Amino acid sequence: MKDSECFDFLKTLTSPEKIQEYLYSVRYNPVAEIKSPKRVIETGIANCFEGSILAAAAFNLKGQEPLILDLVAVNDDDHILALFKKKGYWGAISKSNTPLNEYREPIYRSLRELVMSYFDFYFNKFGQKTLRKYSRSFNLTPFNDRNWITTVEDLEFIEDDLNLTRHYSILKPSIQGKFLRANPRLLKAGFLGAMKAGIYPANEIR
Repeated sequence: MKDSECFDFLKTLTSPEKIQEYLYSVRYNPVAEIKSPKRVIETGIANCFEGSILAAAAFNLKGQEPLILDLVAVNDDDHILALFKKKGYWGAISKSNTPLNEYREPIYRSLRELVMSYFDFYFNKFGQKTLRKYSRSFNLTPFNDRNWITTVEDLEFIEDDLNLTRHYSILKPSIQGKFLRANPRLLKAGFLGAMKAGIYPANEIR
């Protein structure tokens, strides 16, 4: 695929809904790698990091800031979202191995409010609620000189900088502790259609 073809395709993703629908259509990638949007389009597979960067690229080509956000978990995988705003409210786009942790409508007044919409649905294979921190919004524009949309290089340099950005705890020490596990029906729904190779090998904590 030529770079121009990659840009032309991304320009067809003209709304958050179309971006998310495209990410629904690609297969989940269980490999710990970060391909560029061009490589995602070529291969038809994406993990959460790759999906969020592709979404950010589509926004970037529309003249919007390419923003992502890091969700940090314990005894579970972290998760990456692409951020967008509509009429002053935050929404999110995501590719996930678990269907409950993907798209969020733009109805949230703050990033914290958006992040907290994931809390009760962010659980490991034992149903333990694992979300603990989130990053500030992270702009990909500084990486333009590294051609992050079309490079064949692995984008781990983005991950390195994202890990260094400020993160916020969502739980005060006074409310840290054990939480009610997801009930069996929700647990089943949370992993419906999940690729086994992409499920975090959590340890059960009692």
